Amino acid sequence: MILVKYVIGISLAALTLFSCNNEESLQRYLVDRQDDDSFLKIDIAASLLQTDSNSLSQEEKDILETVKKINVVAFPLNGENDAQYEGKKQELKNIISQDKYKTLMKFGSNSKGATLKYLGEEDAISEIIVFASDDEKGFALFRLLGDNMRPDQMIKLMNSIEKGDLDVSKLSSIGGLFDM
Repeated sequence: MILVKYVIGISLAALTLFSCNNEESLQRYLVDRQDDDSFLKIDIAASLLQTDSNSLSQEEKDILETVKKINVVAFPLNGENDAQYEGKKQELKNIISQDKYKTLMKFGSNSKGATLKYLGEEDAISEIIVFASDDEKGFALFRLLGDNMRPDQMIKLMNSIEKGDLDVSKLSSIGGLFDM
């Protein structure tokens, strides 16, 4: 009986060690940056974007309801942190280049651009990631968490933002970082 307890204990310990994944996750990256003053950070619930002043159609409101939370982290260049920029940008690029993140779109040039990635299935996306960088201004990562988001719906939502139908003033401190 004592031998069985030891075998079970050792098996559980071994299982725990082997199940640990050393690959850095985007969630861990965002949590680790919360106390780093070189980054701008914004975490907002999507419900805060739904106000009475929004002139959204019912379809657009339904699309917005699929978004649950928005995390934004940005590393603006300020002349003092130029030496750290490439390393921090590469660290984030390594995380989002993992196979689990599927690419929807990339655009830009060598010095600035953006990448749109997602996690989940094409018709049921759970996470959308937008990584934008500009070698003169810095980089930013926008992470939208939700349930059953779809790319075509997100495009409609972006059009609503461009038309001014949706209040995104809470993101304005980071929005001015990139003019693409």
